[in-house]
Amino acid sequence: MPVRRSVRAVATAAAVVLAATACGESSPSSAPGGAAAGDANAKVGVDFPRADSDFWNSYIKYVPQFGKELGVNMMAPTNSQNKVENLVANVQSLTGQGAKAIVMAPQDTGAIATTLQRLEQQKIPVVTVDTRPDQGKVYMVVRADNKAYGEKACKFLGDKLGGKGKVVEFQGALSSVNGRDRSEAFAACMKKDYPGITVFEEPTDWEGSKASSALQTRLNQHPDIKGIYMQAGGVFLAPTLQVLRSTNHLLPATDPNHIFIVSNDGIPQEFESIRKGEIDATVSQPADLYAKWALFYAKAALEGKSFKPGPTDHDSTIVDVGNGNLEDQLPAPLVTKDNVDDKALWGNQIGK
Repeated sequence: MPVRRSVRAVATAAAVVLAATACGESSPSSAPGGAAAGDANAKVGVDFPRADSDFWNSYIKYVPQFGKELGVNMMAPTNSQNKVENLVANVQSLTGQGAKAIVMAPQDTGAIATTLQRLEQQKIPVVTVDTRPDQGKVYMVVRADNKAYGEKACKFLGDKLGGKGKVVEFQGALSSVNGRDRSEAFAACMKKDYPGITVFEEPTDWEGSKASSALQTRLNQHPDIKGIYMQAGGVFLAPTLQVLRSTNHLLPATDPNHIFIVSNDGIPQEFESIRKGEIDATVSQPADLYAKWALFYAKAALEGKSFKPGPTDHDSTIVDVGNGNLEDQLPAPLVTKDNVDDKALWGNQIGK
């Protein structure tokens, strides 16, 4: 992939400038993915990763909204239901129907390399959302800094527990770069800054049933657990609260036996639980911005535009993540009772 230069891109439907970096357009002949310049009306195929998570269901709602706003010629989306074989088949179907750019969110980031290689050979640019492939070339990764998720969760629990106690961590699938980033960052932070805290790492493969079973076992073995880190509130929130209620561990923050809980996602259900005092914090993963900027970059690819590392005008930073790939790292704030009612948070906007 050629070295990318910054551009000033225009979202035609909204007639609003949505420049991703400083100005300067790329040469159409050097467009990444081989897309023809000015081909902004070409078909864009979108594959949703799953429908069993409140976070991803929120993302699914935002995609057509921003597709219309940005004037993207979006095909009927597919859903791979958290199975890489479905994703491979869906992408083949979309390209067979004329997709000239693909937006996907591979949950198994190590198993998509062959598909990415084939799309590169076909000169079909790819934008990945939320996850970054372990191998293969993409036009842009739209993601937040997942290591920061783990670090924020660590610092929140470490401070709340005063550096002592026991914590259960529901790890996302370690076949996913997100699961690895969050887990590795959380572990490194705990080891460095809070060595007095014991962490029980529970692999879950992003499955709520595995998380609830692990929590039940740990509470039986260690009734003095004082913290929980849920790497995905969209799948872990409901089963976690169910276990805590059934075992009489769901106590207010004023109770000395309160279990402090920090999550990742920023869905409305987490915000409501923070207001009720059931959980204490979450990192707001930007479902709305994932949809918006993924479609923005898909259209930019079709227009023959390209980008370079550096700060953007939408409070993010494009970074070089190696292998010729760039990642637009979007902001993901920590939400607590102090800012849970902030109207700027997407979790307070969706459905209104």
